[in-house]
Amino acid sequence: MRGYNIYGESIQVVEIVLADGDEVYADPGSMVYMSHGVQINTGTGRGVLSGIKRMIVGESFFVSRFRYDGAGMGRVAFSAPFPGKIMPLALDDHGGEYICQKNAFLCATLDVGIGVAFTKKLGAGFFGGEGFILQRLKGHGMAFVHAGGAIVEHRLEAGEHLNIETGCLVGFSASVSYDIKFIGGFTNVLFGGEGLFFAHLVGPGSVLVQSLPFSRLVDRIMEVAASSRKASGS
Repeated sequence: MRGYNIYGESIQVVEIVLADGDEVYADPGSMVYMSHGVQINTGTGRGVLSGIKRMIVGESFFVSRFRYDGAGMGRVAFSAPFPGKIMPLALDDHGGEYICQKNAFLCATLDVGIGVAFTKKLGAGFFGGEGFILQRLKGHGMAFVHAGGAIVEHRLEAGEHLNIETGCLVGFSASVSYDIKFIGGFTNVLFGGEGLFFAHLVGPGSVLVQSLPFSRLVDRIMEVAASSRKASGS
């Protein structure tokens, strides 16, 4: 990979510049356009086990690899599946590892692998349980993740704490320690509207937060649709 450009505001596209022999990979269906000389090869990437790991963290079993063979530079562009921002991550700037929310991955160079970082069953038993799964991006190349709405980066000092609604967490440096905590309080649980759990993070390191998780966007759309149906039926 020889460079990249991110275009757009609320619905962004990342265009990656490739020299002869360069390759990147992405989830199938995310490609927007590519120049002459770029070839697609869809497969499991690093094998069946890699495909299974990707499925656990919310990605596709298959990946599409894009290789450029030719003179000069080739280009291939990818877009996120919903409105928001695309964030470039140079993994060497984060110690070769970055932890992300499942479904956050968009594309990366071939020297970046995806694995399972953390799984936890939320509210097992009484609350029925909601799975919280994080994906680990590991390697020495470039990766691109996407998030809903705006992205806010917090740079935590050593020992500094931050609580985030679980759906709003995009990712964080591997140096950040993290856990899931119950929000607590009878009225908070019944009337708070913020969910039952939050992610508890402790620095040092970088933390990315999104303002509009896709799940929240879907909930709002469904609420408006339900209200419209009631109004039209009355």
